[in-house]
Amino acid sequence: MRYNGFSYLMGEGFSNIFKNKKSTVISVMTMICTMFLFGLFFAIGVNVNSILEQVQMKQGMQVFIWDETTEEQKTKLESEIKALDGVNTVVFKNKQEALEDMKSRFKDNQELMAGYEGENNIFPASFVVTLTNLERTEEIQKEIERIGAKIATEGRSEQVDLEVEGSTVHDSIIKNITSKDSTIDTLITIAKGVRITIGVIFVVLLIISITIISNTIKLTVHARRKEISIMKYVGATNSFIRWPFIIEGIVIGVIAAIITLLIVGLLYDFVIQNIEASKVLQKMSITLLSFSEIAKPVTIVYAVLGIGIGILGSSMSMKKYLEV
Repeated sequence: MRYNGFSYLMGEGFSNIFKNKKSTVISVMTMICTMFLFGLFFAIGVNVNSILEQVQMKQGMQVFIWDETTEEQKTKLESEIKALDGVNTVVFKNKQEALEDMKSRFKDNQELMAGYEGENNIFPASFVVTLTNLERTEEIQKEIERIGAKIATEGRSEQVDLEVEGSTVHDSIIKNITSKDSTIDTLITIAKGVRITIGVIFVVLLIISITIISNTIKLTVHARRKEISIMKYVGATNSFIRWPFIIEGIVIGVIAAIITLLIVGLLYDFVIQNIEASKVLQKMSITLLSFSEIAKPVTIVYAVLGIGIGILGSSMSMKKYLEV
């Protein structure tokens, strides 16, 4: 009996789809449109987050050190910075590399830097530090400053003798730390904005989809209101009456999800190929995600949306007609 009951409910659910072809097509097309929009913003969102992560890995701070810093102090500073939670990479740039970097900025006027070669090099050595989370920039900068001061204190056994020998005593081996604060703040703001926007769009499209499916199935329920009343009179439970309509909603949602997934997949690959062909992002050393990389989360989202919207829409549309 259980098997026969289940078969009956499934059969009724599928037959409702074919009995009401017009409303089914309208529901599927409407869901495709709303799910396509969500898929579009979802793809944009994950790519923007990916780009931000790539840029984030390259952003960070530059820790300049005094010329008097010993090799032992440099090594210790580098190892302790690397050990900090949130630090991605630490690369040492010596004075000559700092000079060459400055020359590259002058391009055709590099002769202006000729007087700074050798002993006249005024550009300090530094450590270029990149982070895994830009939101921790200020926190990590304070930690690096603390480490620099600690190392300077540890190496200062006889301050007076050092100063007599011609060496300058500093409170820290770190001269100063620079970071692109405006760039970092902008990246953090963009990342938060993208997440909020995607969340708002998700909620809006979810409400629209549930309302549309609910109203569409409501038309089917209304057309069969007499049949439902008779079923209630002969003792049919609300669950027994509700399930065919829930199955109908689920099937409509799954069909819409599959069609939308195919459309989004083909369109996404086409757009990505054209963007990559322009080589604009290549010059910035930035890559976009392929559809195969986002296919799994998109499929899961569409499956949840399709089934969830189908169930909620059907349940909401049945409420009026199942009231005792």
